Amino acid sequence: MNDTFLPFALPEIGEEEIAEVVQALRSGWVTTGPKTKQFESDFAAYLGGGVEAIAVNSATAGLHLGLEAMGIGPGDEVITTTHTFTATAEIIRYLGADPVFVDVDADTLCINVDAVARAMTPRTKAIIPVHFAGRSADMTRLLALAKQHGLKVMEDAAHALPTTCDGALIGTLASDVTVFSFYANKTITTGEGGMLVTRDPEIAKRARVMRLHGINRDAFDRFTSKAPSWYYEIVAPGFKYNMTDIAASMGIHQLKKANAFQQKRAHIAALYDEALAGLPIIRPPHAAAGDMHSWHLYVTQLADGAGVARDVFIERMFEQGIGCSVHYIPLHLQPYWRDTYKLTPEMFPVSQRVFERTVSLPLYTRMTDADVVRVVNAVKVALK
Repeated sequence: MNDTFLPFALPEIGEEEIAEVVQALRSGWVTTGPKTKQFESDFAAYLGGGVEAIAVNSATAGLHLGLEAMGIGPGDEVITTTHTFTATAEIIRYLGADPVFVDVDADTLCINVDAVARAMTPRTKAIIPVHFAGRSADMTRLLALAKQHGLKVMEDAAHALPTTCDGALIGTLASDVTVFSFYANKTITTGEGGMLVTRDPEIAKRARVMRLHGINRDAFDRFTSKAPSWYYEIVAPGFKYNMTDIAASMGIHQLKKANAFQQKRAHIAALYDEALAGLPIIRPPHAAAGDMHSWHLYVTQLADGAGVARDVFIERMFEQGIGCSVHYIPLHLQPYWRDTYKLTPEMFPVSQRVFERTVSLPLYTRMTDADVVRVVNAVKVALK
């Protein structure tokens, strides 16, 4: 193995983030407070379009809050894709509703809109598309379909900052809710964290209340009020999903770098595209013409002529000191989803085929051009 291992992902944390975190620690405000308020305000301003932004401790929490605020409950069905992380589907079960899984589009690896249309039943209440790897799903068609059938839409945008669809930033479309992730390997990070975005004031109000135990007033307001503020009311059985000021302190400065990070990621993706041309490697789908891809992930597939199985390929990369991953082991192969909903690979031929040959190569802003060359050289060896 190479003496220095090149990991699959690493966050890029600057002195600005560190200084802001230290300031938060010294201020005495370490939980939800002024830094979180600022991060929410900055995030809403970054997206524009009159959205409200509600900071949470994970994208999973944001998805749960969003679906709950949309009124999804027992007996309802929510359509989503099998080709995603389990969080996208598990939040549906949190509320006693049932996920209905559909395949992805072979050209985009995002949810197949025609399959969504076929999967609708009288119980269908919402759709959760996933912007896979940072490429937008076909939101124009999906939103039109949802409007036609009176369905709610919540975008799983964990990979999609900044991503555009028809020139508009994800987070500003006509969906009911959009949820972003700031997990350690995402395009910007707060360590753990997420952001729920909506234009619907009722959804925003409900999400804020449910974010912190169903309390009818903001914890920050309660503890910074100059008047006696011990009194509060529980108006619903809420959750514990608030973001801390320590995390938000990182987010404030990560957000300022989001565009520069995207440009660096796009540069690395372009280097990969050029260097992998001519190899038995299927390169990732690009954004639609005129749109932006966040390049959260660089997801390749081994072509039919690769002559090496996916698992062996990853082992050979690891032996050369290169970290790779697989996005994703589809939900139809996971025991809980498979057994509960009687799912088979034959029901999702595109996702199944992609899974069997997919490899995500390292892509993060701290990578150098030389690192990319090293990865590509390792790919060539692994293919032999």
